[in-house]
Amino acid sequence: MNVEELVRDALREQAAEQSVAGAGFADRVVAARRRRRTRRLAAAATATVAVIAVAVAVPLLDSGKEDVRPAGVVEQEGTSAHPQQSPPRDLIAAGRTALAAYYIPSTVKKSATEAVTERTYWLLDQKTGKYVKTTKWSYVAVAPGLKTAAVLERNLPASRIGLLDLTTGKVERWIPVDHGVGGLSFSRDGRRLVASTYGENPDRRVKSQGSDDWSPEQPSSRTGFYVLDVASGQGSWSEVKLGGDPNDPLSGGFINSRQDFALTHDGRYVWAGNPMGDIGKQFYDLKGAEVSVPAGEKYLSWFVDAWKSPDGRLVAGDFAGQKWPTSSWVLDADTGRKTEVRGQQLLAWAGEKSLIAWDITPGSNEFHQRLVLVTIGSDKEVPLSGFRKGNDGAAGRWEPVFAER
Repeated sequence: MNVEELVRDALREQAAEQSVAGAGFADRVVAARRRRRTRRLAAAATATVAVIAVAVAVPLLDSGKEDVRPAGVVEQEGTSAHPQQSPPRDLIAAGRTALAAYYIPSTVKKSATEAVTERTYWLLDQKTGKYVKTTKWSYVAVAPGLKTAAVLERNLPASRIGLLDLTTGKVERWIPVDHGVGGLSFSRDGRRLVASTYGENPDRRVKSQGSDDWSPEQPSSRTGFYVLDVASGQGSWSEVKLGGDPNDPLSGGFINSRQDFALTHDGRYVWAGNPMGDIGKQFYDLKGAEVSVPAGEKYLSWFVDAWKSPDGRLVAGDFAGQKWPTSSWVLDADTGRKTEVRGQQLLAWAGEKSLIAWDITPGSNEFHQRLVLVTIGSDKEVPLSGFRKGNDGAAGRWEPVFAER
């Protein structure tokens, strides 16, 4: 039984016991997946399984680039590590990939019944190799090369997209949009930008009846996507309707309040997760028409942040936990053949056979995670950061943003 089947079975069991799922049900399911990363899949079947938010794909770069690593960092096989820092203060990188930024989310109360989850970002300063706090942006996506970031201002959905020079810290150009934008993702070559559009703030939180907890609002207000040329700012918007019954958790139209789009590895299609759909994801051509799963994308999981290897031959998979207490699958993109690799949660590819992942010390709290470098075929891990504190969703827990350097 695969992950999507487990999700649907768990939902159907719950649906049999109650008539309507409360507001934010899909996003509460999202948090459950993070909590089960250290457990075997069989153990996970006893609880409602779900998915984590999509992240920006890791793009390719040419080999000519500046070395911005400061003196005094740990150097091992092209790795810049600071195992005592959490959150990081100095550059963390491995192979072709660097921690370009990180953010700490917090819930900001707006009224007795409404709040917003806001991100405070720390961006890599190219001159010093240190992470610098900024409160200007609600959303940041970093382009390959670590020179440019696409940013959205505080109030979402945004009416314009900023192109931020990460060397000077200034917005060099604004791209105005007619449909409010809530999420951003660069193509692997950095030449195009996918902007996910929403009718309302996708990070809005509400209190459902009889609950003291803040929950993501349902149904999702997602409306479609732009595919924009970064150099010219030109592009087109495509409407994408939810389909089915957006209030029914067993319907293919029931998605997370934030369910962003991104380009596929080859840049030919736009895709996004569909947690309650038959295959867990949906694909579209660049004009917004839904298409069947493209070749080589069958085993792609939007809830596994690393996605495809740079050469497109391998796909980062879900939790495994067989050879090691915490490990993950890596799949052949064409055949689905699985290989187990260390790491609790795969985040980004550092090379064709190495990845950056979250992992824990064996036997420790499953949320006590640090960034590590893992390699297919090796038992070893290289620590990159210090451990995150607190349980999932606790205040102050930082979330990484990776980009190729």
